[in-house]
Amino acid sequence: MDFRTLKTFHTIVNTGNYHKAAEELQYVQSTITMQIQKLEADLGVKLLERGRKNGIRLTDAGRLFYDKAAQLIKEYEGVKSALADWKHGDAGTVRLGVVEPAASYRLPLALTAFYRQYPKIDVSVQIGNTQALIGGLLKGELDLLLCTPPETGFGTIFEPLFAERVALLVPAGHRLASWKRPVRVADLRHERLLMTSAVCPYRNKLESALTDRGASPYHGIEITSTTALKHYVQAGYGVAVVPVVTVDPVPEGTVLKTVADLDADLVTGILKRADRTTLGAAGEKLMLALRRELGAVGEERLQSERSEAYRTV
Repeated sequence: MDFRTLKTFHTIVNTGNYHKAAEELQYVQSTITMQIQKLEADLGVKLLERGRKNGIRLTDAGRLFYDKAAQLIKEYEGVKSALADWKHGDAGTVRLGVVEPAASYRLPLALTAFYRQYPKIDVSVQIGNTQALIGGLLKGELDLLLCTPPETGFGTIFEPLFAERVALLVPAGHRLASWKRPVRVADLRHERLLMTSAVCPYRNKLESALTDRGASPYHGIEITSTTALKHYVQAGYGVAVVPVVTVDPVPEGTVLKTVADLDADLVTGILKRADRTTLGAAGEKLMLALRRELGAVGEERLQSERSEAYRTV
């Protein structure tokens, strides 16, 4: 039994006779007669009986088989349609690894716009640091990353999309909050400085700047979540260099200050495996959407966000 035979049987019943079914299926009538004879032989039951004026009548077994065949045909057509969507990139699943703060502040709107355009493509999101996510990418557990540049490019291809800007967030009553002159890295000497985890690129660049520009010694306190830093500053636990996007609007009771000689902005972009020439149609469409929403075309929106955030500085 094959799908064509099921389709033939279903069409004969729907049209009412062999002749009309042959015309609709563009078969000669002898072909569909042979198909039904073989089907009945395979099943060991009679499905159709000749009626008046070349019509047909379902047997009891035929009625049961007709209902089951209809379900099978519907499921087959659904699978066939789903595979066609997958082939053209209109359906499927993409496993995306993302770093903070992009995961919380950049990606949601980009994915919502993508979903509106491709509602049958599911994007699963795994959040972590770049180093850990690369491990998942190389093992085949992730298809694509939105992350900072890897320490080594071995086995991967990185495409930059945007730079995440940083600034200093201090409690409103802090000595630096009311400074009229620009804050410099050296002014953070002896400060209780809240810092992200040791594997975070933000922290690595900040610590290098603190050492190179005479801000040591400082009192570093580890807060592993980039997006949580603002809450600890707001509570008065310390000061922190934070991604500007995470403090828009600036939390009540805090002040955002530029640090004149701090170059800690981090590039964020797309990372994929070098040995995969294609991500599949769905993955390629997601990559195009990320470029559009977060890359050069989205730069005007990012500039607007930055301007608004710095109005309070």
